[in-house]
Amino acid sequence: MSQSVENYLLEPAKVREFLAGDPRAIAPLILGGVLTHHSEAGPVSVRLTEVEAYMGPRDSEHPDPGSHTFGGPTPRNAPMFGPAGFLYVYFTYGMHYCANIVCGPDGAASALLLRAGEIVEGEGLAALRRPASKAHKDLASGPARLASALGLTTADTGRDALAEPFSLWLPRTPAAAVASGPRVGVAGPGGSTDYPWRFWIEDDPTVSRYKAAKARNRTPAT
Repeated sequence: MSQSVENYLLEPAKVREFLAGDPRAIAPLILGGVLTHHSEAGPVSVRLTEVEAYMGPRDSEHPDPGSHTFGGPTPRNAPMFGPAGFLYVYFTYGMHYCANIVCGPDGAASALLLRAGEIVEGEGLAALRRPASKAHKDLASGPARLASALGLTTADTGRDALAEPFSLWLPRTPAAAVASGPRVGVAGPGGSTDYPWRFWIEDDPTVSRYKAAKARNRTPAT
């Protein structure tokens, strides 16, 4: 990987401490960070360019009607209630996986949905996993594409993103131009301008296109 390690915070303990905060504050600071999965097929690394913050149940300090946790704990969303730095991967629309990094203190549900990024290592393997992508910028442009490029499935939910076969490097310097707005594909109040919890690097070609949810499809994005 061509990224200079001097530009990143690498120590898992310090990264986990950082992730134990509020995901809405973490989101703009994690942009430019690099998540790597060393699978049996080889490593793939993605530089994060777009994320969405999600919070907790309706009876929590920060209720979020767009979150999978809004109705309370379930076997599916259990990782979101766990310690920071672990993966929450879910299957959606009967065909796609989407990956989150759990944030906040243990027991307080919150996470960042990894919406888009740039493949910075393992482009050949990512392209094999994403044969429909026609250009480098499209390989991880969207949460399903990103999870697919990294080779993530629900078998990875609950695994530690800060330990082998994963690693997460945090940028020591925040991205120069970060924008925020409503989350993508979230129906109901959680997808309104009252929840401007999607963050992205402005003018980055890998950022996904914004699409509002249709009112009849009330499926939270995370």
